[in-house]
Amino acid sequence: MKAIAHIHTDFPTKFGIPRQSGLVEDLQGLIIFEPKYRNPAAFRGLEQFSHVWLLWQFSLAQREHWSATVKPPRLGGKRMGVFATRSPFRPNNIGLSCVKLESVDMDENLGPVVRVSGADLMDNTPIYDIKPYIPLADCHPEASEGYTGETKEHRLTVEFPDHLLKRYPQKKQKAIIGVLAQDPRPAYVQDPQRVYGVVFGGFDVRFTVTGQILKVCDVVPVKP
Repeated sequence: MKAIAHIHTDFPTKFGIPRQSGLVEDLQGLIIFEPKYRNPAAFRGLEQFSHVWLLWQFSLAQREHWSATVKPPRLGGKRMGVFATRSPFRPNNIGLSCVKLESVDMDENLGPVVRVSGADLMDNTPIYDIKPYIPLADCHPEASEGYTGETKEHRLTVEFPDHLLKRYPQKKQKAIIGVLAQDPRPAYVQDPQRVYGVVFGGFDVRFTVTGQILKVCDVVPVKP
């Protein structure tokens, strides 16, 4: 398969990215297409849909060998079959995300540019394909969710001092709070003294976690 585009987000590294798409709706993504795929005709009708599927590459998870079992991050080290998870470490390193389509814009130099929100992708992730989300076909309210039902409600209360939060432009403040509320830590780490850092939107946000409270202690600019 060939990458048709790359998405640009506020996450230069994997740590801190929500574990599923749509968990933090304020996250923005900009999809820039490769020159050979910038034909406006290929996008005709796409703007009629509210959501799209992104098929993409786990570009930092390429391995020569794969494992039959993996450790989902919220199960505290318990192993599950790789095909029962969305782990990036799989025979084919393909990701699938449902995101909200904000707009399809025409750029004089870049051609059609697709803006999305709620994306769970790292900056510069290769995109293999875009497909419309069709509610009648893609939504199954009666579906069971297996072991993921045990972990979906895990959220932290974020204490973000106002003078630190204001280092972000207002349009990104809700996004970073949403990212932190999802608890970026590995589930097996429960050290209230440890200082963690999430790099988002040009800043390293440093924090500690005690119980269900996440406290931001510093916001440090990241050098380009």
